Amino acid sequence: MIQKTLRAPVKLTGQFHIAHLRDGRVLEEETIFNTITRTGIAEVAGLINEETSGGFKWIGVGTATAAATASDTALGTELTGDGLARSTATCSRITTDTTNDTAQLVHTFTASDSHAVTEAGIFDASAAGVMLARQVFTAKNMENGDTLQITYKVDVD
Repeated sequence: MIQKTLRAPVKLTGQFHIAHLRDGRVLEEETIFNTITRTGIAEVAGLINEETSGGFKWIGVGTATAAATASDTALGTELTGDGLARSTATCSRITTDTTNDTAQLVHTFTASDSHAVTEAGIFDASAAGVMLARQVFTAKNMENGDTLQITYKVDVD
């Protein structure tokens, strides 16, 4: 006899929280849902059975304004210097719906020059690699010494 089981679809829901600070004062904050990429989904599937290795622990920022799509494989114009280069995040698991169902990445960038930061992405490598998620947002006009704190959460439902 074949036993039927109920199964629910698994989905990834990502969210960026971005805070722009100057001299310790919050200038602007926003929380936005993001686009999970097709290559990111494939990488997550490979992590389940170790067909791929490593996790998504790097956050990159850039200056492009083209809308994020599921077919994106990189940021539009990733910044590589001035304190805004891709960096390793502080990673943890938190609870959203069930215990430890949400991966959280947090990193604070400190600008050493002026840039209008308009996009962020989550990666599995310090350079190139697979991009799990990308989002475009309202320009954060960074000046020397400004900080940009990015918190990324991906809830596995």
